[in-house]
Amino acid sequence: MADLRIAVLIDADNVSHQYAGPLLEELAKFGRTTVKRAYGDWSGDNMKGWKDKLNKHAISPEHTFAYTRGKNSTDSALIIDAMDLLYSGNVDGFAIVSSDSDFTRLASRLRESGKTVYGVGRERTPRALQEACDQFLLLELLGTVDAVPADESGEAEEVPDLPNLQSLLTRAVNNAAGEDGWANLSSLGTNLRRLFSAFEPKRYGYETLLPLVEAQPFLVVDKDRQRVGLKGQVTQTRKTVAKKAVARKTPAKKAAQSKG
Repeated sequence: MADLRIAVLIDADNVSHQYAGPLLEELAKFGRTTVKRAYGDWSGDNMKGWKDKLNKHAISPEHTFAYTRGKNSTDSALIIDAMDLLYSGNVDGFAIVSSDSDFTRLASRLRESGKTVYGVGRERTPRALQEACDQFLLLELLGTVDAVPADESGEAEEVPDLPNLQSLLTRAVNNAAGEDGWANLSSLGTNLRRLFSAFEPKRYGYETLLPLVEAQPFLVVDKDRQRVGLKGQVTQTRKTVAKKAVARKTPAKKAAQSKG
């Protein structure tokens, strides 16, 4: 995965400049960001914050005049460039950085062509765009930034409801489990993101996946082997059970057994 060539296309009209560093740092975990472009009307005062970030992170600015009210020209320029990059064959994946649902069809089209698509946007991003990506990263979870206005348009944000956690985990365990019913923890994480591309333990109140699954009463967790199963559908090995039984014995019980 480290050699995956990723084109990062940023809807700068839609994303705060304060996320530039954190989002690029996060995307570097998936591969090399060989193309970095930010789209917007750079003549506007609202883009001043982005200008320093462009030089600092070697992001190429793509200027689009706001001929009409709205961001249609910016969206169109980003989509056209994405298709040009797709047919050039020089990239393996795309990161679409926006919370705008207008890019849903683009994400689907790129995946249809066999490209990996990472979405990067805010929690309010419509579920359609989130699910159109292989993985969707939440800007609010990418490092620490200064407070960002909830919505510069003044409109109230609607945050999509999270999928039911028990249903999501049950499906993911079933998908990742072997014949013995156990699912490797890393495979579980992969399957969770396949089912819900924006899955993050933090969205459910946990720092990582392990404490999240440990807190679920319908799951059995084998920490030694880093695996998870559905309660009632898996059994622990005799070795594991015996080891736990020994751990529960008190020194007094052990002494009594040795005398007998």
